[in-house]
Amino acid sequence: MSPHLDAGVVHELALKEGVCVRPLLHRVTDRETGEHTVVVMPCRSVRESRCPNCAEAARRLRMQQCSEGWHLDHEPEQADEQEPSDQDDPADHADESAPEQDEQATRRTRSTRRRDDLGELPLKPAEPRTIGAVFEGKNGRTYRPSMFVTLTLRSYGRISPGRGVPTDPTRYDYRTAALDALHFTKLLDRWIQNLRRCAGFKVQYFGAIEAQRRLAAHFHVALRGAIPRSTLRAVTRATYAQVWWPPMDDTVYTDRVPVWDGVDYTDPDTQVPLTTWDEAMRRLDEDADARPAHTLAFGRQVDIKGLLGGTPDADRTVRYLAKYLTKSVAETYTQPEVFDAAYEAHIDRLHNEVRYLPCSPACANWLRFGVQPKDPGPGLCPGQCSSPAHDRENLGIGGRRIQVSRGWSGKTLSDHRADRSAVVRQVLEAAGYNPHEADRMSTETLSEDGSPKYHWQTVHLPPEKASEAIIQSVFERRRWRNEYERAKASVLCNAPPVEVNSATS
Repeated sequence: MSPHLDAGVVHELALKEGVCVRPLLHRVTDRETGEHTVVVMPCRSVRESRCPNCAEAARRLRMQQCSEGWHLDHEPEQADEQEPSDQDDPADHADESAPEQDEQATRRTRSTRRRDDLGELPLKPAEPRTIGAVFEGKNGRTYRPSMFVTLTLRSYGRISPGRGVPTDPTRYDYRTAALDALHFTKLLDRWIQNLRRCAGFKVQYFGAIEAQRRLAAHFHVALRGAIPRSTLRAVTRATYAQVWWPPMDDTVYTDRVPVWDGVDYTDPDTQVPLTTWDEAMRRLDEDADARPAHTLAFGRQVDIKGLLGGTPDADRTVRYLAKYLTKSVAETYTQPEVFDAAYEAHIDRLHNEVRYLPCSPACANWLRFGVQPKDPGPGLCPGQCSSPAHDRENLGIGGRRIQVSRGWSGKTLSDHRADRSAVVRQVLEAAGYNPHEADRMSTETLSEDGSPKYHWQTVHLPPEKASEAIIQSVFERRRWRNEYERAKASVLCNAPPVEVNSATS
């Protein structure tokens, strides 16, 4: 790289050319020949603050996934195995819809009696389908509408209109807001389960968890098929989720920290072991008057829309649903060029609650309440749990920002990515180009003995080498783009004329 080409110029060039601004370098070894090759790969972050180009590519991929499954008129083929998110960003892992179980292996039996203060669920016999019903309109036209729903959480105090900050922070219930954020996905899982019992078919969904301006989580969800609005509202009113954990009302340790003695965490003064997780849960089971540590429910505001596939409204809604996927929860409404002290203080107060409340049975924050986390080990410290849910940028929503049902499109996220690549490959092959580099040195390529032919090893880059890798990516992208444009022009010149009957311009 030229000495006068500094990192800032390279960064701007990468943004302009649409390549990754923090590429990963891999050394690939051919096990048969021993030959080494250096390969530059994008970081594939889903956060705009880390890599705008990779984040935008991830957002468009999610939009494609949403569009393909929303208005299907046939049952999708089920994928053999659904994968966790293959984005290497912790804020988007485990994006499939298996209900969360904190203790799935040792699940305790609780009473299934519903609370008396909530409405009853309008149960309906289920049909073995995932696609929506067809309705006949005028002149014999048929319609297969689907739904778009927005769910919000309850109020925690009065909010200044348009600002998103409490009018009186001392009366705002930050603790409940933090607990609702930490366990929001449990409430969503319960809502989907209830909806499927009440809608009469196995409803499929694609949803995104986002933050309102007041920083409370809300859920935009595309539902396949038409569901009566009365049913959606009744299910939302009747849905709640309970967290059966040891009490979290009284903090036992604040300044003092329990000590690890090699087997248990003990009181720093008396050296008496703290209550174990299993013992705390046993006491909870034996207490006939025990109450859940926290109960979640939705707020009154429910926005419901019916949409038809292929319409401008449906396309616009897909873009709206994916609008904030590239931003973290805390930065959704913040503007780097404008500093709002009141809003930053609001974020800090909510983060202070999220940071020290338990996120799971294994969370280190249980030590603050005199309980040892499940399966404890050395090095645990309250306020330093490794879960991204406690980070200031996430404010309790540390995972599963995207929630997709297994029968949505019948494809994994990798399948959708492969579909986009296949379009380019078909154009290149039709024009006589050999896109051999698409599968170059794949980890799935095997030697004659059945072992992987190539070994991939990550190489850590100093800043100057990272700039060189970006420049290499820019040249490679330009070359690919030129080949693709020439291939398209060649195909168009040789293609026979066809009649165009597109429904959209």
